[in-house]
Amino acid sequence: MKFCSSPMMLVAVLGVYSGSVSAWSNVALKRSFAMSSSRSIMELNAFTSEQVGESATESFRLNFKDGDNVISPWHDIPLKSESGAYNMVVEIPKMTKAKMEVATKEENNPIAQDIKKGNLRDYHGPIFWNYGCLPQTWEDPNAEHPELKVFGDDDPIDVVEIGSATLAMGSVKEVKPLGVIAMIDDGELDWKVLAVAVDDPLAEEYNDIDDVPDAVKDGVREWFRWYKTPDDKPLNGFGFDEKFLNKKETIEVIDETHEAWQKLKDGKTEAGKLWIN
Repeated sequence: MKFCSSPMMLVAVLGVYSGSVSAWSNVALKRSFAMSSSRSIMELNAFTSEQVGESATESFRLNFKDGDNVISPWHDIPLKSESGAYNMVVEIPKMTKAKMEVATKEENNPIAQDIKKGNLRDYHGPIFWNYGCLPQTWEDPNAEHPELKVFGDDDPIDVVEIGSATLAMGSVKEVKPLGVIAMIDDGELDWKVLAVAVDDPLAEEYNDIDDVPDAVKDGVREWFRWYKTPDDKPLNGFGFDEKFLNKKETIEVIDETHEAWQKLKDGKTEAGKLWIN
């Protein structure tokens, strides 16, 4: 299947859902959250999150703390845990609509709701998976991809977590990368890593992209193809014949974005308006 010909066909691909839940009921507020595997030594160094401002308003911020110190979820949480799994910073719990994101241009990079044309941004329908980013990664807008001939979108690399649980906004979850797809959004490269939480039952079944059912892969791709069209935006495109790359290639992409982040932090790349401390 190349792509669904209408949003109604997209619903058929994604399946029936019972309705969205509130993102705000899934905020990891004023409590500690460990990096999720009992195998990880990092559990001994749990982070906390703390809300500032009112939910569903422009003032809302979800700050991250290590002890009494405010930290950046982008720069201070490691890419990988002691167990070797990758750490996902959860921005949007599944079945919610508020477009939350790590604020890369704000001090300490809290999670905030995206604003467009002066309005808080929501998806037009719920996202069907947990969504977030990998810390200590960056899609460099100054670097042209050698095959796709597009530049990075200036953000940490995105993660779509396909497990069974709803993950709280602001939680840090150990995940297993399975594949990655190269979305082209408004002429920019916006990688989407497909992953599963290491403590999810599906993690025993899914070890590489070919283990993931086609219906899941098609659903993820088509959701991201169509999601901006209610705003009269064009369909998003995808590189590499619209296929997900395998796990090995996914790790290579993640490594490249980690190296780009390291150059950014070291001052070897111009930061522009990004907050990098």
